[in-house]
Amino acid sequence: MTDRPGLFDPVLARGSARAAVGDDAWVAALLEVEAALAAAAADVGTLDRDDADAIAEACRRPVDATVLGEQAAASGNPVVPLVAHLRGALSGSAASGVHRGATSQDVMDTAAMLVARAAIGAVTADLRTAADAAAGLAAAHRDRPAAGRTLLQQAAPITVGLRAAGWCSGLDAAAAALAAWRPAVQLGGAVGTLAAFDGHGRAVRAALARRLDLVDPPLAWHTERGRIAELAGLLGRAGAAVGSVATDLVLLAQTEVGEVREDVPGRGGSSTLPHKRNPVAAVSARAAAVAAPGLVASVLTAASLHEHERAAGPWHAEWRPLAELLRTVGSGAAWLADATTHLAVDPDRVAASLDVTGGLLLAEQATTGLRERLGHAAAKDLVTTAASTAQDEHRPFADVLAEALAGLGDPPADPAAEARALLDPARAVGEAAALVDDLLRSRGTQHPDEHADRGARPWNTEENP
Repeated sequence: MTDRPGLFDPVLARGSARAAVGDDAWVAALLEVEAALAAAAADVGTLDRDDADAIAEACRRPVDATVLGEQAAASGNPVVPLVAHLRGALSGSAASGVHRGATSQDVMDTAAMLVARAAIGAVTADLRTAADAAAGLAAAHRDRPAAGRTLLQQAAPITVGLRAAGWCSGLDAAAAALAAWRPAVQLGGAVGTLAAFDGHGRAVRAALARRLDLVDPPLAWHTERGRIAELAGLLGRAGAAVGSVATDLVLLAQTEVGEVREDVPGRGGSSTLPHKRNPVAAVSARAAAVAAPGLVASVLTAASLHEHERAAGPWHAEWRPLAELLRTVGSGAAWLADATTHLAVDPDRVAASLDVTGGLLLAEQATTGLRERLGHAAAKDLVTTAASTAQDEHRPFADVLAEALAGLGDPPADPAAEARALLDPARAVGEAAALVDDLLRSRGTQHPDEHADRGARPWNTEENP
């Protein structure tokens, strides 16, 4: 059986993480844990190998997730009816060997680790795809000046490449942090003492961890939910990285800005406006990022309320938001990978944005350029007065600055040419190119010298990484 996508899933549950946390995936993980538990017991010698093999065979048969969920209502979790189903399919010592020594939470938590691991694999793959695409943009536009913005206002020039490098860095860090998370086996029995294993509990737990390739913790973590809380936090971080990039893309794609667009023919239309070309992928990635923090909060709230040796309610409260958090962050990462790999930069609009203030964006650069000649105070006064005049009279800053330079006691030979040089954005981007090079070199993906001239070439979709 395959989980059927819901109405909103193609938009809000894109990517492989959706299937990884679907009902069928959960049932498969529960069965995998039960089979591995029997095999681990056989490894230690507390269960006959033939019985373990029979249990494994029973666990390979399909189980209807809908039926299992309905039956779970009687006991409060799906492990109880699953164990009953497996025992009913077997006989004799094999039937009695099913689930031996474990409690429902042992199996459910261990299955959650398997589900999370599979989903994280999908999330990190998409994060890395998006990061690689951003690195390609950083290399391609290493030297292309662009308007830098703070508090949503133009501030000073940066480069398109440096902005993309920032996207890449955040996505790389989020992917690396998620990949470093290590899921652990859960096995403690009813109250964490392993009493039902007759002295073989730690050995069975170690064998179970080996078979499932999970960490073997020294103690059960039935109510110590740090591992789940850590996962939620890492997913929240990944969602934030996705959201930050997606927000930039949405803003840069606005009609009034138009510095980037998602170059996907036939996508982005409106139900009423024929001219619309909405950045659907970035919008959908941002929607996922907006939803993620609330899910993180739900998981952390539940994690903080586990009482004594086994929780009454908070454990159950983790299931849905944790699965939804994996699905949601996975969707955001998948959409962002789509957005960045289809992103086209419009160099003319980038240049137009640089000039929207008539050169005022370069006022600080002009002050710096005149400082050695005039002194700091005089340079600042000249540029500040020229900037105010340009704003008050709605004139290009370069023209007013040239007039101010011409009025100096020792004016330059060509005040207009000097004004243009002072307001050259390529001179105002600091160490942007070197910073991009550092980022690319640290990733070991591309040698920055190979791309040193690409920022000056016209952009087209064929060059788009």
